[in-house]
Amino acid sequence: MKNKNRRLETIKVIVSSKELGSQEELLSELKKEGFRLTQATLSRDLKQLKVAKAASSNGNYVYVLPNDTMYRRNTQQHSVNEMLAHSGFISIDFSTRVAVIKTRPGYAGSLAYDIDNFGFEEILGTVAGDDTILLVVRENCTDTQIKRILSVLIPNIH
Repeated sequence: MKNKNRRLETIKVIVSSKELGSQEELLSELKKEGFRLTQATLSRDLKQLKVAKAASSNGNYVYVLPNDTMYRRNTQQHSVNEMLAHSGFISIDFSTRVAVIKTRPGYAGSLAYDIDNFGFEEILGTVAGDDTILLVVRENCTDTQIKRILSVLIPNIH
C-alpha cells in the first residue's frame, strides 16, 4: 500500500507539472520515476484521483487534477522527488493571527491534515481548499516561530 500511495502522489505531481494528453505519456513519465504498471492500473489510479481532461491554453486536452478550475501549472522545473519531499508547499504569508499557505493544486488538504494532527500548540487549526490553507495562529506567536515549527513538516519553508 505504501508503494501505491507514493505512486498516487507521483501521479499528482506529474499531472500538476506537465501537460500530458494520453495515458501512454503518463506511463512513460511514471517509468522515468521508477514505476512499472499496466495501463489498467493507471486507469484505476486516475479514476481514484478524479483526474480529468481539460482544454489547455493551446487547445489540446490534457490531464488536470480535480478542482483545478483556473487550470494552473507549476512552471518551476523540479524533479518529482524534490516536489514530493516538500508536501506541495509553495509559500506562506502572514497577517496578524492568520497565515495563508499556498500549495500546488490538490495538496492543501493533506498538508492541512498533517498540520492539524501534529499537535502544534501555536496553531489553533486550519481550513483547506484545493491549493490554499488558512492557518489560525495563537496570540503572541511570531511569524518566525510559526515557520520554525512548521519546518518539521515543510523542510523548504523559509
